[in-house]
Amino acid sequence: MVGLIDCDNFFCSCERVFRPDLAETPVVVLSNNDGCVVARSREVKAMGVPEGMPYFEMMQKYPDAGIVAFSSNYALYGDLSARVMSILRQEAPDVIQYSIDEAFLDLEGIPLEQLRPWGEALCRKVRKCTGVPVSLGIAPTNTLAKIASKFAKRYPGYNKCCIIADDVQREKALKLTPAGDVWGIGRRIARSLAAAGVVTAYDFTMREPAWVRNKYHVTGLRTWEELRGMPRIEIDAMDARTKQTIVTSRSFPGMITELGDMRSHVSNYAARCAAKLRRQDSVCSTLTVFIQSNHFRPDLPQYDRSAFYTFLTPTNTTPELVTAAMRVLKAIYRPGICYKRAGIMVSGISSARAIQPDLFCFDPALRDRFNRVSAALDAVNRRDGADTLVMGVQQYSELAPDGRSVKFVNAIRRARKSPDYTTRLGAFCLR
Repeated sequence: MVGLIDCDNFFCSCERVFRPDLAETPVVVLSNNDGCVVARSREVKAMGVPEGMPYFEMMQKYPDAGIVAFSSNYALYGDLSARVMSILRQEAPDVIQYSIDEAFLDLEGIPLEQLRPWGEALCRKVRKCTGVPVSLGIAPTNTLAKIASKFAKRYPGYNKCCIIADDVQREKALKLTPAGDVWGIGRRIARSLAAAGVVTAYDFTMREPAWVRNKYHVTGLRTWEELRGMPRIEIDAMDARTKQTIVTSRSFPGMITELGDMRSHVSNYAARCAAKLRRQDSVCSTLTVFIQSNHFRPDLPQYDRSAFYTFLTPTNTTPELVTAAMRVLKAIYRPGICYKRAGIMVSGISSARAIQPDLFCFDPALRDRFNRVSAALDAVNRRDGADTLVMGVQQYSELAPDGRSVKFVNAIRRARKSPDYTTRLGAFCLR
C-alpha cells in the first residue's frame, strides 16, 4: 500500500502555528509583492474566493469578511515543511517528498488491519509536534492515494486518514471524484474528457484502454491503470527527478525605467537560478533573459523582448550566470519604457558531474575560483538566511534614508510578512 500525506492549507496553517488566535479566522497568503491570493484557509474557500484573485479585488468584494492577509514567508514555510518531513521519516518505512507540503509513503510491511490506527496516530503526532494539520490517504496506487487524501481532508469522519483498500471502496471514491480533480489530468484533458461524456473518475476507468491510449497516449493510459488499482508510477522515480528548465520571474512592486534598477532585479533572478541548479547538482548551457512593459497600461509604450546566452562550458556558478544575464539585459534594454516584469530562464540542464569543457576557452583556475565563490555564498546564506551575502550588482543603486544600500530582498513588497519565528531569534524579541 502507498500513502500520500498532505498538509492542510499549508501556508495558512504555518501562519496560524504562531498565531493561535487566528484558528477560526479567514486567512489568506499573498504572492510576491502582495499581488494575488496563493493560499486560502478553509473559511476563505467557503466564501468562494478563488485562488489567484488579486488582493485589492478580494478586499473590494469582501470588505467586511474579516480576512487576515499575510505576505509570503518562505523561510517559515520551508522550515516547518522540513520538520513535518523529519517526523514522517521517523515513522514511515520510506518517504518521498513530492512538494513542500506533500509526501508519498511506502507502507510495505505494515499489515492492512494496522494501517488505520497507524495513520491516525501519525497525523496526530505531526499536528502535536509541528502545529501543522495533515491528512493521509492510503491506497494501492499513488493516484488513488491522492484521491483518498482529499477525502481525508474533506470529511471529518475519516479522522484525517482515509483508506481505499478494495474495489468497492475504490469505485465509490471514483464516482465521487470529478475527472478534472484526478492527479495527472490537467485542464486541457479534463475539457476533452467532458466533451466525450466522461464526468467522473469512474467514467474514465470504464473506457476501453485502447481508446484511452489513442487519445491521451501512454501517460493517460498510466493514469487509467492507476485508477483501476494497478501501480504504474514508481515513487522512487519521482524522487530522482531533476528540473529540465528553471525559471525565476517576478513583477516589480512599481514600474522601473532605469537600467540600474533592472540590473539589480535581473542579477538576483540569475543568482536564484544558479542556487537552484547547485541544489539539484546540475549545470545549464543556456540562459535567457526576458523583460516586459506593463500590458495593463495601454496608454504607455509597450515593449516585450527576450534573448539568450549560450555557455561554451555548462555552468552553475553565480558569477558566470549573473555576468551573462547582465550582457543579455544590456543588449535588449530600451530606454524610455516603463518595465513591469523581468525574468531569467536556464535550460540545457545536465548533471554537474559530467561537464564537457570547451577545448579552447575553458580556464580551470577561473572556474575553480567561481565554484569557491558560489560555495561561500551558499554556506553563508544557508547559515544566516537568504540574501545575507550577495554580489555587488544585486544591490540597489539607490540608498535608503539611513544611507545604507537597499538589498534586493527588501525591494519586494511584503508589507504583511510574519516574523521568521523558527529561523530568527529576533522574531521573539520584544520591541
